[in-house]
Amino acid sequence: MDMPTTGCASPLTVALVTETYPPEINGVAHTLAALVGGLRRRGHRLQLIRPHQGPQDQAHGAADLLDVTLPGVPIPGYRGLRFGFPARAALRRLWSQHTPSIVHVATEGPLGASAVAAARDLALPLSSGFHTNFDAYSRHYKLGWLRGAVRHHLRRLHNRTDLTLAPTAELVQALLADGYDNVQVLARGVDTRLFSPHRRSQSLRAAWGADDETLVVTYVGRLAPEKNLRLVVRAFEAIAAEVANSRLLLVGDGPLRRQLAGRLTARNLPHSFVGMRRGEDLAGHYASADLFLFPSLTETYGNVVPEALASGLGVVAFATAAAADLIEDAANGHVVTPADDQAFVDAAVALSRAPEQLAALRARAAASIAHLDWERIHDRFAALLTGVIAGRQSKANGDRPYVLLPD
Repeated sequence: MDMPTTGCASPLTVALVTETYPPEINGVAHTLAALVGGLRRRGHRLQLIRPHQGPQDQAHGAADLLDVTLPGVPIPGYRGLRFGFPARAALRRLWSQHTPSIVHVATEGPLGASAVAAARDLALPLSSGFHTNFDAYSRHYKLGWLRGAVRHHLRRLHNRTDLTLAPTAELVQALLADGYDNVQVLARGVDTRLFSPHRRSQSLRAAWGADDETLVVTYVGRLAPEKNLRLVVRAFEAIAAEVANSRLLLVGDGPLRRQLAGRLTARNLPHSFVGMRRGEDLAGHYASADLFLFPSLTETYGNVVPEALASGLGVVAFATAAAADLIEDAANGHVVTPADDQAFVDAAVALSRAPEQLAALRARAAASIAHLDWERIHDRFAALLTGVIAGRQSKANGDRPYVLLPD
């Protein structure tokens, strides 16, 4: 990885624009909250600019955090999630009065796009994050005809910023090949103090109808079309045919819940829906399962993969995004060729039928991702933002280009 040669000697004021943030539950919201906390611990000031999410949304007030909430509307098919309206004029007024050192646009919706325009109007240093494959999502919502337009919008938006941050080297290369400029890796971390095998709970398993010998197969995440959940059902049906004492645990919620419940019930497959979980409760649900299935092909990263590994689960996933980076096949999990559904099912069944092999993978899983320390990632994020600012200053002064060195 590349890292700017300069450090963060003086505090920055970072305007972070996002259309998702806690109390919403998703990987992007979790990642951004972690980055905000990391910058604040390093003495930097934040302007957090986001849509107001509703009555449960509490403003974050502190001397080093200006929380600006703007109007938004619900996202179709995602109850509880919103996207922001364009706010170019409002953001120009805000940043004219309270000028940030840099603007970081984390999402590419109407609010994010207007933030890019406002920052460019004011000639502010500007970075962006590529967190979600919206062009890939479009085909799952019967909007495949828009995929080309979405792809063009994303590339144009990010190329209007000084730097785009993506979570894996694989994605960086894919974006560069697709015509994106100035893309670098900013990996994601995992809280190994929270997600740990030590949170395994027999009483929790009993609440699911599982005893010590039950193989609990789990999926954690949104119950939504882009997550390829039909393959979870197919794989578990094959597992249940081989392992009589098995149960499927679905952690999360979304538009497919009712459909999935009907399908599992019709096939007489033992299962439990437990809804969305947070914090230690979520960590306990991870650690109390045995085998984690993650069949999504639309992830830019997939935070649930390192969380499952940190929790000591056997993981079966396609070799893409976080799974491609973090799993060495047959060493700390199983990865198969992307889109090879039969290989995915076969790997899940084989691991289910080999309890000793599953136990060995689980024993190595947590240690294999111990290096994903959030604090190191926070340092890199701050350094990359400082690098964008220094690069702008160098251009303005006519200096030599800002040098990037290996991390």
